Amino acid sequence: MRVSLKDVAAHAGVSVKTVSNVVNDYPYVTAAMRERVQRSIDELGYRPNLTARHLRKGRTGIIALALPELGNPYFAELAAAVIDAAAAHDYTVLLDHTGGLREQEILVSQGFRARVIDGLILSPIELEPEDLRDRTENVPLVLLGERDYDLPYDHIAIDNVAAARTAVRHLIGLGRREVAFIGDRLGRSEPAQLRVRGWREELAAAGLPADDGLVAATDGWGHADGAAAMARILEAGRRPDAVFAYNDLVAIGAMRVLHARGLRVPEDIAVVGFDDVVEGRFGAVTLTSVSPDKEAIGRLAVESVLARLGGQPAEPRRFLADHRLVERESTLGRGAEGV
Repeated sequence: MRVSLKDVAAHAGVSVKTVSNVVNDYPYVTAAMRERVQRSIDELGYRPNLTARHLRKGRTGIIALALPELGNPYFAELAAAVIDAAAAHDYTVLLDHTGGLREQEILVSQGFRARVIDGLILSPIELEPEDLRDRTENVPLVLLGERDYDLPYDHIAIDNVAAARTAVRHLIGLGRREVAFIGDRLGRSEPAQLRVRGWREELAAAGLPADDGLVAATDGWGHADGAAAMARILEAGRRPDAVFAYNDLVAIGAMRVLHARGLRVPEDIAVVGFDDVVEGRFGAVTLTSVSPDKEAIGRLAVESVLARLGGQPAEPRRFLADHRLVERESTLGRGAEGV
């Protein structure tokens, strides 16, 4: 049987309004009264009707999260972070898969589900600034990722150039001098361009050449793409002593080819990935990886939507989430235990 506010009020010997004030965290309730009502809530197992609460505010209690690749572990882990952050504010997350296709990103951003959501968090790949410039939908929009649209929407990213430099600096610090980059994108891709830029800048800072023959472009960023790119470098007669990969999936694909060719990781070629997904922590050789703060990205995205719903702030904001390098066996050798 569902427990109502009236049941809690009768159990605590207070008015329904007092119970409502406690449930809705009204500030002007004494500590003693709050404790008294909370005891009755706990004893009766009362659960607030979140749908009704949101509807009273003219909201649905749903935030949409639109991602390009639900099968990519990074986006799966990011989705979990958004869902956890939203749950802390009594919100439900509706997942959308765009496939990184411009038409799908336009469809999502133009509010085809506006009647059922309170806000949208979008990670675009192909969306152009003009696709958003004439957006008429008033549902709050928060953008994720590295492309700068220079439009009045909150934007959450990480510093890809600095993150790439951290990865390459680690490899150089281990004595590696020929560092390949795998995962430059055929066609436009801000994240790939920024990571290549960081690769170049750190090599230059160390007085090392940024050899274009060691940059391998890919059609995508999966295991097969990394494997094919690594094979092309080796078949061209090049033997780098380190690889910095666009992401962990590309790095894992590259390591598979290195193993098949009889090359040892990290003794012959050290490998660093990007994203720090769970898969990289449990391979035969655990993967050193740049780890973006996915929990912070999820939290900032949800809080930005809620701030917009609350009418604050007036100006769009850009947030840079932290990152760190987690060092494991693919660069340090057997027994390294990065977490």
